[in-house]
Amino acid sequence: MTGAQDWLVGTIAETRRVTPHGSVLGIDLPGWPGNLPGQHVDVRLTAEDGYQATRSYSLASSGPGSRVELAVDEVVDGEVSPYLVQEARPGDQLEIRGPIGRYFVWTPDVTDPIQLVAGGSGIVPLLAIARAHAQSGSTAPMRLLYSVRSRGNALYADEVDADGTSSFRTDWVYTRTAPPGASRPVGRIDAATVAASTIPAAERPLVFVCGPTRFVETAADLLLAAGHAPDRVRTERFGGA
Repeated sequence: MTGAQDWLVGTIAETRRVTPHGSVLGIDLPGWPGNLPGQHVDVRLTAEDGYQATRSYSLASSGPGSRVELAVDEVVDGEVSPYLVQEARPGDQLEIRGPIGRYFVWTPDVTDPIQLVAGGSGIVPLLAIARAHAQSGSTAPMRLLYSVRSRGNALYADEVDADGTSSFRTDWVYTRTAPPGASRPVGRIDAATVAASTIPAAERPLVFVCGPTRFVETAADLLLAAGHAPDRVRTERFGGA
């Protein structure tokens, strides 16, 4: 039996470029115990000279099965992400350890409204939550606020748009370039955005915020200023290369 601290050898089964600097990878991982939506893993690469580099990545997949899905944005001068985005091919192997984290997760037994707030590739664990929400048939209201530079920089853009149902809604924030017909002008998330495009604090939603540190801190401050209770706002910052 494997545990979260054991390294498993995974084989890349498929790669798909989804943005100019981002790819989705499907990895076959024998011995994988499954994971909850919102959890992440450590990925380790070993060079021919024995040098190792490890970075953490959120999972877009959840549940049982031996196939996991990562979505990676390339970090300039990074040690891991350039390989995963630019060079990784089916048949390549890497090591994965996890799943990690039980704080930033959602399960179908949660009936409270859910507000998801994503900045850039922070969409990845939130997509796992949205997928699990849809697959479970949950009727708990769920809303996603997705902030990206442009439509072309958005991971899973088409899937996010296709998820619109009576219990799920997506609001887009474009910080550099907005597509024709966008409902709001270009700009960063602010108090007006939170007021217009998130579930009101009075409904006591459970809020998940994920993205770069500055985005997460700004979003969390805006949510608290809007009246959300601190214990109802869960945050996850990412970095790494």
